[in-house]
Amino acid sequence: MAVEVKTAPEPLNYGQSLQPGERAPACYAASAIASRGRFFRESECPTRSPFQRDRDRILHASAFRRLTYKTQVFLPHEGDHFRTRLTHSLEVAQIARTVARQLRLDEDLGETIALAHDLGHSPFGHAGERALDEAMKAFGGFDHNAQSIRVVTRLERKYLAFDGLNLTWETLEGLAKHNGPVLNKNSAVAKVLRHIEAWSALDLSQWPSAEAQVASLADDVAYLSHDVDDGLRAGLISFDMLFDVPLAGPIAKEVSAIASGAEPGRAIYEVTRRMITAMVSDIVQESRRRLSALAPSDADDIRHAGRATVSFSDGLSADLLQLKRFLFKAVYHNRRVLDVMEKAEQVVRDLFAKYQADPATLPAGWRDALQGLDERHRARLACDFLAGQTDRYALSEHRRLFDVTPELG
Repeated sequence: MAVEVKTAPEPLNYGQSLQPGERAPACYAASAIASRGRFFRESECPTRSPFQRDRDRILHASAFRRLTYKTQVFLPHEGDHFRTRLTHSLEVAQIARTVARQLRLDEDLGETIALAHDLGHSPFGHAGERALDEAMKAFGGFDHNAQSIRVVTRLERKYLAFDGLNLTWETLEGLAKHNGPVLNKNSAVAKVLRHIEAWSALDLSQWPSAEAQVASLADDVAYLSHDVDDGLRAGLISFDMLFDVPLAGPIAKEVSAIASGAEPGRAIYEVTRRMITAMVSDIVQESRRRLSALAPSDADDIRHAGRATVSFSDGLSADLLQLKRFLFKAVYHNRRVLDVMEKAEQVVRDLFAKYQADPATLPAGWRDALQGLDERHRARLACDFLAGQTDRYALSEHRRLFDVTPELG
């Protein structure tokens, strides 16, 4: 008679005992539950998980490659060392993998959402987004998060069987809700997801997976640290200006005390790497505390928790709010940056108006797609074409269509 061997229950361990480099996804990781599938049914890949397959589709997407020449804060021609949307996305993905591993989550899903979260950004960063939103005001506006979903569900056209990338439910959920529940049913994100919701509800009023929450915080860690880095390198801010700023200030003082005579670039990098370490450590510690309090038995327990499970501590959240205010004033609203971005907004406004008034100026494939569309859908198509442009392509288009193009340098 066979003796039944009982397996001891998994100890309550939210990553505290992981050895360096160790992977041990827990019962609350998204991959512990079978994926809810794809809008268009496909056979599974024999060598990759569904989330690895999603990641690879994003990496091979045209929209992802175009992030190379899309602005983060500084235009690419201002210097090769400043971040672009592509390098930002890669930094977010690296941080997301680190945090996900420490919390025993699915690293592939966290990385996938991080890599895709900015696919819908227009040229010239938030300046381009503002200009497009204003131009589209009568036609539903423009939102880069909604545009990212349009990219992966409709605008990428490379597969024989479907438009878009046909990503998993979990990746789409993460893109839709990585900033938290979508409570406004008439928001741009909710509207663009209606055909997905008709297939399988994304539960927009609930929190997303822990992996999506990780990707959102990794975005904060990446941009706050690298905007300090880029601001210092550009000369918009100095070490002295940072001294009274929470988080960055104490670190800048420590580095200043030990970096006397060092190359400026080394001192700057020491500040930002310590900032990243501090923020990541805070997320891990606070999130382990919340996981312990919640004691989730599966990924859906995190979705139904009623609050963020992956989070900064209250103390660091308050510090980061002050840091954001500092960067807003000293970097994003620096006159030097604003002068360039105001010209960039004009480029976007001019191009949208031209495409609307004279559809013949659009490339052949886009002109053909206009046939039979009403005014609202023609405007959205022109917006899709413009939103997909890189900074340099938009400037090239402006020079082709107008006698005078603003100099952004």
